[in-house]
Amino acid sequence: MFRPFPMNVNARLFSIARPVVMGILNVTDDSFFDGGRYVDDAAIVRRAEQILSDGAAIIDLGAVSTRPGAADVPEAEEWRRLERALSLITKHFPDAVISVDTWRSTVAERSVNAGAAIVNDISGGTFDPEMFAMVGRLHVPYVLTHTTAKPDRMQQQTLGDEPLAEVLRFFGERIDALKQAGCVDIIVDPGFGFGKTLEQNYLLMENLPAFRIFGFPILVGISRKSMIYNLLKINPQSALNGTTVLNTVALRKGAAILRVHDVREAVEAMKLCEALSVHSPSQPALDDFSYSL
Repeated sequence: MFRPFPMNVNARLFSIARPVVMGILNVTDDSFFDGGRYVDDAAIVRRAEQILSDGAAIIDLGAVSTRPGAADVPEAEEWRRLERALSLITKHFPDAVISVDTWRSTVAERSVNAGAAIVNDISGGTFDPEMFAMVGRLHVPYVLTHTTAKPDRMQQQTLGDEPLAEVLRFFGERIDALKQAGCVDIIVDPGFGFGKTLEQNYLLMENLPAFRIFGFPILVGISRKSMIYNLLKINPQSALNGTTVLNTVALRKGAAILRVHDVREAVEAMKLCEALSVHSPSQPALDDFSYSL
């Protein structure tokens, strides 16, 4: 059975009573799949409207590409992009729940003051030592993601011989630090594609239920990533089917949030998995039934 996760979002109760979808809105020019698509005002508003109308509960707004090998963007430029997008989204969709995808504590603070409700940090607080103290002061939910290094070198510093144990240890230590900083609403993201080999990504996916040990919702972000298109020998544009397959696997293994480019397809997968989940594990297995003809 799915365990509900209540969180404080914009001073209101936001309960993840069933899995939800987080739609990606990148206001970047170099993201691996949608870079350059949403850089003008009209395109940003259209994308936000599409994310919400297709059924997402959260808009994840990012202004810096975090794909492996991506170059950094100066803080002033990151904030310039985010400020404009936040202004547009909050004006046109005042009830939208917005997550800001940033590893900088000062950008997180500005974003929350401008209407963002969740901080999504791909570094798990390792790129900016002030991040945990900041989210503790802001009293916002925080997505704690595992990575090994900054995007420009993360794939040169992949996990070691015991990847699952290494990531679990990381979360144990970082969650303790977050709690000490006053952050209580934590979301755990294994960081698929961030400092992991192809094999390590699939090992973590297979062992996703292990992350339930922390008692927080699990976020899975594998949308059109290299762990799909490299394995299938295709490109990101052809990776929707593979994304949906792995999103379905993730839901069946306990994911509470799916971070995706393709919201409608993820919502459909969620609804289908929910229909399956009404049959509790206590129900007899198919082989336990006898049939008469």
